[in-house]
Amino acid sequence: MAFTPRGRGGARGGATPRGGSRGGARGGFSGGSRGGFGGGARGTPRGGGHGGARGGGRGRGTPRGGRGGAAGARGGAKVVVEPHRHAGVFVARSKEDMLVTKNLSPGESVYGEKRISVDTPSTDADGAPTKTEYRVWNPFRSKLAAGILGGLDDIFIQPGAKVLYLGAASGTSVSHVADIVGPTGNVYAVEFSHRSGRDLINMAKKRTNVIPIIEDARHPLKYRMLIGMVDAVFADVAQPDQARIVGLNCHLFLKDKGGVLVSVKANCIDSTAAPEAVFAREVQKMREERIKPLEQLTLEPFERDHCMVVGRYLRSQS
Repeated sequence: MAFTPRGRGGARGGATPRGGSRGGARGGFSGGSRGGFGGGARGTPRGGGHGGARGGGRGRGTPRGGRGGAAGARGGAKVVVEPHRHAGVFVARSKEDMLVTKNLSPGESVYGEKRISVDTPSTDADGAPTKTEYRVWNPFRSKLAAGILGGLDDIFIQPGAKVLYLGAASGTSVSHVADIVGPTGNVYAVEFSHRSGRDLINMAKKRTNVIPIIEDARHPLKYRMLIGMVDAVFADVAQPDQARIVGLNCHLFLKDKGGVLVSVKANCIDSTAAPEAVFAREVQKMREERIKPLEQLTLEPFERDHCMVVGRYLRSQS
C-alpha cells in the first residue's frame, strides 16, 4: 500500500491531503463512510463528542450536563450496537450514531463518559437476555477516536494485542484501548507527569490489563524490564523530538512489521512553520527510524493542526 497523506478537504490518493471534510461538520461527527459512521443530527453540540446527550465536553473536567455520566445513556431496544470494521470497536446506532467500546469494567466510568447497556440475546433457547455495557468514545478527547472517525485504514490495535502507549496522560484514551484489546491483551501506558500518573494508576486498578509506567519515554531503558515485545506503538507525546522518542521505543519493544501510530501536533514541534511542512518533516524523520509510513490523516474538526501518521516498523531495511 502506497503512503497516502490526507489532509484538509482534498481528494484521496497520491500526495493530495484528505481528512478535513471527511471528518464531518463541526456540529456532529459523521466521519465518512469508511470511519463506520453515517453522522448525527444537524444540531449535535460540538462539545458532546458522542452525538447523544450533552456530556463529554472537550475540557479535562467533568463533562457538561451529566454529573460524571454515572447513570449512562439509555440503551435496550432503542440502541443497536454493530461491530466497526476495526475489531474491538463498535458503533451504537440510535437517533444519532456513537463510537463505543465494550466496557471492560461494567458499571465503571473513567472520565465521566456516557455508558450504554444493550440487551444481548442468550445462546440458550429459554435463557433470558443479558446486558452488555458499552462506553461512548469522545473524539474530542481522544486522538485515536478522531483518527478512526476520519477513516484510518488500519490502527493495528485489536483484541489480544499488546500495545505500548506513549503519553498516556490520565488514561482517557488508554482506557478505551484497554477495552479494545480485552482481557487477553495488554496496554503498557507510559506517562512522565506524576500528577496525571496518579489518575492513570487509579484507572489501572479497575482495568488489570493496563500496566501504568510513570517514566520519561525519552529513556526507555529505565522501563525495559517491565515490557515485552509489543504488536503496536501509539505515541501522543507532543515533543519537538517526538520522532526520535518513538524510534527509541520501537527499536526496543516493537515486533518486526508491527504497527506505529503517531499523533503529531504541529505547534509543539515548530510553531513558526506551516502545519503541512511540519507533518512532512515528521514523516521523513519516521522513515529515518525505520518506520515505513502508510497513511497520514488530519484530525480536524476534532483537533486543530494535528495529524495522525500510521506506519509499519521494519526492523531490518534492505
